[in-house]
Amino acid sequence: MTAASKPASRAPVHPVLDVERIRADFPLLALRVNGRPLVYLDSAATSQKPQQVIDATASYYAQANANVHRAVYSLSERATAAYEGVRGQVQRFLGAADPREIVFVRGATEAINLVAHSFGRARLRSGDEVVISAMEHHSDIVPWQLVCEERGAHLRVIPMNRDGELLLEEYAALLNVRTKLVAVTHVSNSLGTINPVKEMVALAHARGIPVLVDGAQAAPHLAVDVRDLDCDFYAVSGHKMIGPTGIGVLYGKAERLEGMPPYQGGGDMIRSVTFEKTTYAPLPAKFEAGTPNIAGVVGLGAALDYRAAMPWAAVEAHEADLLGYATERLSAIPGLKIVGTARHKVSVVSFVLEGVHAHDIGTIVDQQGVAIRSGHHCTQPVMDFFGVPATARASFAFYNTRREVDALAAAVMTVREVFG
Repeated sequence: MTAASKPASRAPVHPVLDVERIRADFPLLALRVNGRPLVYLDSAATSQKPQQVIDATASYYAQANANVHRAVYSLSERATAAYEGVRGQVQRFLGAADPREIVFVRGATEAINLVAHSFGRARLRSGDEVVISAMEHHSDIVPWQLVCEERGAHLRVIPMNRDGELLLEEYAALLNVRTKLVAVTHVSNSLGTINPVKEMVALAHARGIPVLVDGAQAAPHLAVDVRDLDCDFYAVSGHKMIGPTGIGVLYGKAERLEGMPPYQGGGDMIRSVTFEKTTYAPLPAKFEAGTPNIAGVVGLGAALDYRAAMPWAAVEAHEADLLGYATERLSAIPGLKIVGTARHKVSVVSFVLEGVHAHDIGTIVDQQGVAIRSGHHCTQPVMDFFGVPATARASFAFYNTRREVDALAAAVMTVREVFG
């Protein structure tokens, strides 16, 4: 939970975050774009990487490059130890009970597809239902559409209000004997809303319904404990949380994963193969067919080390301050409307400017060195709900500053002036 959602009377007990020292660890933040210092405000799309992550990835290729799990020579054993060591790091980071519950994938998208096509396809029958929310990323809509179409099942959608908050009473009313799975985002990528997933999981479990949580946008900002949430599955993308691209994690309760068929076939996910029959490796190897992104896993481990060294209460307070300050500065701009005003948010501000398309906003602020996202953010149903074709989105991380918020506000004022 962010500091913004804590009681106002609680006195801060966190140290002050040394943002300038942190920024020095991120080489790309020193770039100049269009002749101006880069102001990078698109961390919801992908975060910047500290030098430690860059070095760890390069070091693997330079000093430990060998395939894992496949040989007894020293270099391969070293690579395997590094790879499996990160699995333990992820287990601790997510609060999982066992490293067998951690499956390495390419990202949250593949994690959700794995559950949809393995767990979902085996479980769904004609007339069954999958419940998702109105604010899901396309990655948590399309996989369920594909499987539902194949199996004759139906999607049901949890509605939200104009602040961008899910309606829990309506959610509870959707749950019934036909509901075979709930899939919901922990944090909305386009609105910043923090959903009450622990409560939502409890409501589903009371009816014996398993729950998948898309944590791609939550893990960069919140302390996540999957056992406390009690979710059955949790999906994470490394590149959203200062790790490399092409690496992600599916957490699944061991009893759920044990009962699921393999998602892909190939090397390393087998116990034995004959032309007549194949038996499969134990968890988590059953879901990790082929040569994995070993360098990506090593880089993810470095990212988790970096995060573990940070005073997380101070990070949350800093990001909450940026959210509040950006909301205040942008709201003062004539004709600007913020889309997504939930009470509990992470540091994401989506907005529209009267008479100006979001793509024009993004283009003009880029000329001022400010990088924001413009478009539907892979949440077209959200845009339809709010009656806009697209929004401009500024998303902040712990390495951003109030000075950069000021640069964003000044750049948007330039847009306002250009369009009169």
